[in-house]
Amino acid sequence: MRKQQKGFSLIELLIVVAIILIIAAIAIPNLLRARISANDSAAAATIRTINTSEVTYSTTYVTAGYSADLKSLGPNATTCTAPTSTGACLLDNIVGCTAAVCPKGGYNYFMTATATTAPVPDYTASAGPLGVSTGSRNYCSNPDAVVRFNMSTTVLAAAETLAACATNSDAANTTAAKYNALQ
Repeated sequence: MRKQQKGFSLIELLIVVAIILIIAAIAIPNLLRARISANDSAAAATIRTINTSEVTYSTTYVTAGYSADLKSLGPNATTCTAPTSTGACLLDNIVGCTAAVCPKGGYNYFMTATATTAPVPDYTASAGPLGVSTGSRNYCSNPDAVVRFNMSTTVLAAAETLAACATNSDAANTTAAKYNALQ
């Protein structure tokens, strides 16, 4: 007489594990692409926020012109009870950090200007992915507030220049040094 089986056999457990692994192999690349897409959207939105902050800064601190760096748009180690032109509190302390490069959400954010003394006549805000697994585009914007992108796989090591950001590309955006307006 046979004993009654209590539990699952080894083969049944291996089949279940194999099915789970197949489902994971299909789902994980899609999740990574979704994360990259979300980081790209967040970077474009942050560049738009920086543009809005620059307009607010230039109208609030007329003699200063635009902000030459991100830390002046952020709190700059203040409590924000009395914002000044060196700590306007228009950005949070993540994007408006005191360092030259401000990482947030898979992207590094940069700011540069052609002049550093008041009145600052222009600015270029730019964002580049931390790596190929965190983003697929570089973004930049000038005082015209048009957010531009390129499909370069080169990670930005420094802020994009005013001239490079203003350069329009061909429709296919095949040149890494050229930027297209974001639609």
